Amino acid sequence: MDLTEICMIRHGETNWNKEKRIQGKTDIPLNETGKLQAGVCCTAAKQFEPTVLITSPLARAKVTAEIINQDLQLPLHEMKAFVERTYGDAEGMTIEDRNRYFPDRDHIPNVESFDHLKARGMKGLEEVCENYPDERVLIVSHGALINSLLSVISKGELGTGITFLQNTSVTKFSCENGEWRVIDYNNTEHLATVNE
Repeated sequence: MDLTEICMIRHGETNWNKEKRIQGKTDIPLNETGKLQAGVCCTAAKQFEPTVLITSPLARAKVTAEIINQDLQLPLHEMKAFVERTYGDAEGMTIEDRNRYFPDRDHIPNVESFDHLKARGMKGLEEVCENYPDERVLIVSHGALINSLLSVISKGELGTGITFLQNTSVTKFSCENGEWRVIDYNNTEHLATVNE
């Protein structure tokens, strides 16, 4: 029986998150709150007892992973499959401005299509299962990417347009003999001390 357990953590807060700006592939660093969130996230990460640690190459995810890894001391692997969705010409805009200039979100110039995002993310997960069968894999990634996976695995009950994922929230999936399941999503219990 093949069982791969996956714990996905959304990166810590950035100033653009705070300002409700669209980041996409723009490489914005964590702010001080984001670093604190990542530090507090260590406990949740340790409870999962990961054997593998993977991160998106973007700084906000990678630094979150590095802070979490101070306790775990695992080799850190980068995977481009888990990078954030490209929002094209909307990157850097506030959500308000995006809605004003691009009311049809699917037709923003240079945006990555939702179908492509889902396919890319799922291909990444399949690759993880192939490379790390029967392991517990911790992946630090991004809100839109994790939500797209929730959308696919829950068959549209959760995810994009339905679920808002907090910074450093924890979402868990399992893949048993090729069957995907959502175990938990947007879990933020560990953040109580930072968000008070």
